[in-house]
Amino acid sequence: MPNPIATTSVHYRVEVANLHAHLFRVTLTIAQPTALQRVSLPVWIPGSYLVREFSKNLQHLHARQGKRALPLQQLDKNTWEVAAQPGKPLVLVCEVYANDASVRTAWLDATRGFFNGSSLFLRVHGQEDAAHGLELVAAPAIAHWSVATGLTATKVDTAGFGQYQAASYDELVDCPVELGTFWSGEFKACGVPHRFVVAGAPPSFDGARLLADTKAICETEIRFWHSADGNGKKPGKPPHKNYVFMLNAVDDGYGGLEHCNSTVLFCNRRDLPRTPDAEAKKPAAPVKRSEGYTTLLGLISHEYFHTWNVKRLRPAEFARYAYDAEQYTSLLWFFEGFTSYYDDLLLRRAGLLDNAHYLKLLNKTINQVQQTPGRFVQSVAQASMDAWVKYYRQDENTPNATVSYYTKGALVALCFDLTLRGQGQTTLDEVMRALWQRCQAGPMREADFAEVLAELSGRSFEAEIQAWVHGTADLPLKDLLAGHGVAVHEDPAQLAQRLGLRVAETQGVQVKVVLRGGAAEQAGMAAGDEWLGVETAAGGWRMAKLDDLLLYTGSAGQARQVTALVARDKRLLRLPLTLPTVASTTTWRLATENPRAVMAWLEPGKT
Repeated sequence: MPNPIATTSVHYRVEVANLHAHLFRVTLTIAQPTALQRVSLPVWIPGSYLVREFSKNLQHLHARQGKRALPLQQLDKNTWEVAAQPGKPLVLVCEVYANDASVRTAWLDATRGFFNGSSLFLRVHGQEDAAHGLELVAAPAIAHWSVATGLTATKVDTAGFGQYQAASYDELVDCPVELGTFWSGEFKACGVPHRFVVAGAPPSFDGARLLADTKAICETEIRFWHSADGNGKKPGKPPHKNYVFMLNAVDDGYGGLEHCNSTVLFCNRRDLPRTPDAEAKKPAAPVKRSEGYTTLLGLISHEYFHTWNVKRLRPAEFARYAYDAEQYTSLLWFFEGFTSYYDDLLLRRAGLLDNAHYLKLLNKTINQVQQTPGRFVQSVAQASMDAWVKYYRQDENTPNATVSYYTKGALVALCFDLTLRGQGQTTLDEVMRALWQRCQAGPMREADFAEVLAELSGRSFEAEIQAWVHGTADLPLKDLLAGHGVAVHEDPAQLAQRLGLRVAETQGVQVKVVLRGGAAEQAGMAAGDEWLGVETAAGGWRMAKLDDLLLYTGSAGQARQVTALVARDKRLLRLPLTLPTVASTTTWRLATENPRAVMAWLEPGKT
């Protein structure tokens, strides 16, 4: 039997060092090292734009050739160099602490294992494009576990332990690995094998329903990208030969991270679909999806859409990932924002939402953006560049200084789509497919987007790009929605929004955010304050929750003065507060006025 290490230039062996200490042991064998061989561990993972310093979890790194130990010189926070004898295999061994339950790094305990390669695998400088091998070892302590990964298996046992291969370092670290006693199911979408594994699922989990709904999403998105009109029954071939969904169900959590032929997700286990109560013996009824489960389906839709939009069609700046430092692009509004537009829209087209529910989700996105003062400060292009220092490092001033390239980016996509549909020449669907073909599923620039818009619509969209992408004025949402059968009604905002506050009410009223230009800011309130009570002409009152303010001050028919009593740094302050009227701040409510026009947008081809 051939030695698996001999078939690849770079080979990794991963085994459990100590389950209860959360330690993986990684053995790296370099078949043909250079005289001064450098290795480094990434500082970030593609798709999550923050330097996370994965090397902080690496320990006991040592090197040898044969039986001879070699000294390692650390050059910086994540790079090492070893003087080796060329032509003789070089072996490096280390341990990696894995105790992060997120989708970005690694986890190991007695119940589950998981890792992204960027957290475990030292990059061999100069050999990134060579074949990379991986061996997953089934130690006695985890012999009852199974493996799920998008890597190509070369020799594995029935549980999935054994040998895998990747064409390059990029491919290796783009294929996360799930280990444990997870639930597993399979389906084919447009002929492509898909696997879905779920860790932490409760006994009530309805796996068949999750598979059926996920299959509907996958087939809808494959047809979107690979059919002439997005609705063809025989779409072209997708870029992936197989796909793995890895979902970790936890008590409280939500998130996802995309990869080329897999995605890692985590959600609240209460949001998983549940099997019907057999004892109830209720007659068959239409399937009802909880809000939490619908949110999970939106996450699945979002991450699967990334299979095309960002993992293959990607910013030109990401033509080759640079793992040692930040990698900037001003295009996250397109790659994340447009994906956020399509995630729920394609749930609608997959038949998993009706029009009313879709508009409710869109309504929520609009109000999130409308209630963010930072939209007047930062454009979505600037937000994309600032992701490394602002989006992933949010604080109490974030809503005042920034805008989300996810939510506003989705609304920018909406504006382009409705504008194109209003002209009657093309749609954003066709623009996306044309970009896929134009850029050969590779690097894309803003100029490509502008040129495809012009080619398909027959006119320049430079003015809209400058205003919507690079500007900070409000988007023309009302007029565009009205042109497609959706009316916008403005209702009085909730009390916190009228005051310009975001609060927590677990123990009294804790001020978390003071929004720019609001009544609370004008009164002098600050994040971190505890709002204790209010003084009015009728006396002083203690507040247990924010709505107590209405109890003690009456209805806000007109603006009037009260005194807010707050505690800050153990000091009691009396702040003059002008209570705004009910009509001072509004939230939007979308309603269908012309069902046929709405159907033409949400269900193209069915009108």
